[in-house]
Amino acid sequence: PSPSARPRGASMQRAGGDLGELLVPYMPTIRVPKSGDRVYKAECAFSYDSPDSEGGLYVCMNTFLGFGREHIERHYRKTGQCVYLHLKRHATEKVPGASGGASPKRRNAKLFLDLETNGDLNSDDFEYEDEAKLVLFPDHYEISLPNIEELPALVTIACDALLSAKSPYRKQEPDSWEEELQASKHAKTLVQLDNGVRIPPSGWKCSKCDLRENLWLNLTDGSVLCGKWFFDGSGGNGHAMEHYKETGYPLAVKLGTITPDGADVYSFDEEEPVLDPHIAKHLAHFGIDMLQMQVTENGLRDNDIKPRVSEWEVIQEAGVKLKPLYGPGYTGMKNLGNSCYLNAVMQTIFSIPEFQRAYVGNLPRIFDYSPLDPTQDFNTQMAKLGHGLLSGQYSKPPMKSELIEQVMKEEHKVQHNGISPQMFKAFISKGHPEFSSNRQQDAQEFFLHLINLVERNPVGSENPSDVFRFLVEERTQCCQSRKVRYTERVDYVMQLPVAMEAATNKDELIAYELKRREAEAARRPPPELVRAKIPFSACLQAFSEPNNVEDFWSSALQAKSAGVKTSRFASFPEYLVVQIKKFTFGLDWIPKKLDVSIDMPDFLDISHLRARGLQLGEEELPDIAPPIIIPDDPNALDIDEASVMQLAEMGFPLEACRKAVYYTGNLGAEVAFNWIIAHMEEPDFAEPLVIPAFEEAASSGAAAFGAVGLDNQLPEEIVAIIISMGFQRNLAIQALKATNNNLERALEWIFSHPEFEEESEPALDMMDMENNANANILAETGSEGPRIKDGSGRYELFGFISHMGTSTMSGHYVCHLKKEGRWVIYNDLRVCASERPPKDLGYIYFYHRIQS
Repeated sequence: PSPSARPRGASMQRAGGDLGELLVPYMPTIRVPKSGDRVYKAECAFSYDSPDSEGGLYVCMNTFLGFGREHIERHYRKTGQCVYLHLKRHATEKVPGASGGASPKRRNAKLFLDLETNGDLNSDDFEYEDEAKLVLFPDHYEISLPNIEELPALVTIACDALLSAKSPYRKQEPDSWEEELQASKHAKTLVQLDNGVRIPPSGWKCSKCDLRENLWLNLTDGSVLCGKWFFDGSGGNGHAMEHYKETGYPLAVKLGTITPDGADVYSFDEEEPVLDPHIAKHLAHFGIDMLQMQVTENGLRDNDIKPRVSEWEVIQEAGVKLKPLYGPGYTGMKNLGNSCYLNAVMQTIFSIPEFQRAYVGNLPRIFDYSPLDPTQDFNTQMAKLGHGLLSGQYSKPPMKSELIEQVMKEEHKVQHNGISPQMFKAFISKGHPEFSSNRQQDAQEFFLHLINLVERNPVGSENPSDVFRFLVEERTQCCQSRKVRYTERVDYVMQLPVAMEAATNKDELIAYELKRREAEAARRPPPELVRAKIPFSACLQAFSEPNNVEDFWSSALQAKSAGVKTSRFASFPEYLVVQIKKFTFGLDWIPKKLDVSIDMPDFLDISHLRARGLQLGEEELPDIAPPIIIPDDPNALDIDEASVMQLAEMGFPLEACRKAVYYTGNLGAEVAFNWIIAHMEEPDFAEPLVIPAFEEAASSGAAAFGAVGLDNQLPEEIVAIIISMGFQRNLAIQALKATNNNLERALEWIFSHPEFEEESEPALDMMDMENNANANILAETGSEGPRIKDGSGRYELFGFISHMGTSTMSGHYVCHLKKEGRWVIYNDLRVCASERPPKDLGYIYFYHRIQS
């Protein structure tokens, strides 16, 4: 008999045969994980507890969800599941001199859990050991594992399958855009030759031929060689691969992909792209400092310049010793590989009291009412993240050495600081082609994606996203008849144009540009950067000025005419989010960034931008929709050929590009690109464009259509575009009816009426659509209107998110937040007191209303 089953805190001996009997009642509830089952054995569904935590992690043997010690009872109460696999990683201090430095290989046999590590498991100070046991609730009977002799075969198989299950965050669908990269087996033990090789920051070429692109740096000997030829016509002569065959040096990094977030590493031995967790150390060996690097196509970096001028250094406050901060609200977030955009946005969101109250304040209620799979519930995951950041549990100051001495006598409590938002990211990016990838993203787009999810998942009577919502009044004027139209729309972000023409240092900029071109031609390092200085007042002025309306159709003239549009605030939000429009599209369709310095104010007053509505003496444009234009020759279509060519150059079939541009109403290559992504799987994707018969439209009387209103004529193509974006058909129809079939306005209408999305019931489909008047009334009065918190237009700055790099598709984000009267920099896991907050280089600014 062995004491292998015992209640917690008691030692009770049972005969071996009894273990099988003990488990008999629970056997029907024990499942063996199948492929497709997600097994959460590294993280609790409600907290950031893991097998590393003091209480370990309990994994339910039926649902495969993981729970920390504080949350396991809730799952047991809810589900009645009794059998859990308890996983724990122990760290103990090594006894100095006892083993004379035992080989790390032997010690690692005790590690079988696939965990993210907080340090080097081969460190010389500690020994690590993983332990697994079965625990039976409610009495907390513990059965040590492995225990093949005494346990029923099914239980042993289930435990083994659970321990060897892959991470739940590996992409399930084989056709997903990106497979999650695995760490190379060579990364930890890679030997690097001390041959004095130093890699210059630019101007590389293959040492066997003269190719200057697709170059790979071998991480063993520092040789720079070209890659293989690719199907898209890029590539090289395969010299890097030849070198591997001659030498067996396994890892190489692609030059031009090195950023502070990582780099593209390929393993010739494993024959696939891999992660190198020690990439910073491996690059430093050849004189490359990752923090200084940016992605460029030709290897010429944008910032081979003198210290602390480049935005990388200024924004991250490099070169200054920053004091780390610990405690509630000063918790770092791990970068999951280009996820700094998410980290910066979430740190900012959870510094706002309304979001703290909604999620962390309601945490017990949210957790108690969470669904059976809390990993798939938005409010649960928001509350978990908010608590992780605000509780201080994952941000503890390092212990003083004398305290460590005392603690070491028992079990060393390893400090686990910072949280890994992997479960949160996996859930909120599910199904989104961009955010679910490992590519860098635009923080502003992610902010709006998050707000959309907050609106769809109400957490109580008040929605915290109400604090950002405001109404914009748009005044459109026909330049010929001088008549006007006023419309209102909902928005969450004030987009501020960069008034480049107002730069106060134009002469220096011109001189710099000349020097930069000379240096580029001579392949010399560029001169010291000169950044355009733009007055904030000029940007605000540019925002308030009238803009030309392209393709304006005047209902007064019933013809195309020149039109201008002005935007004003019909309400001021509680929190004003200001985005600087730094990103523009270059000729090559790659987003480019304006590297400018704007003197953003700490105190902002935009009261003068308050909307005033129809003024005395102004005459309104008549409410008539533009007629449908029926071409005499259906083949003579108005298709923007420039957009078609832009898409075709990206490798899509020409006919598909023509369809995309036609069906998105010539709104440009970007909108058409979204159409292509949504329709790629369709069998007729590359078939020539066929226009539906125009005769039907003609017979219904185009003139009548223009004069009377929307007489049953719904443009099916526009409906299809909206449906392809993931909205219900009836919602698309309502939105088009409410906006005279204008695609852009219909999308705005949908985003500003989230309540209709919830209500898209079959009943709406059945609605008598002939009765257009009713449909329109419904669109206008279906709710009490968007909830807004209007007030004064005076604000104070409390946070900003900054971007380093040349475009939203690459680079790095950090955020600065004002807490307890001082500025703090949040740079992924590092949280420090800020010495010089770079307020002039931000991308998104967060202001809070000053209560007057």
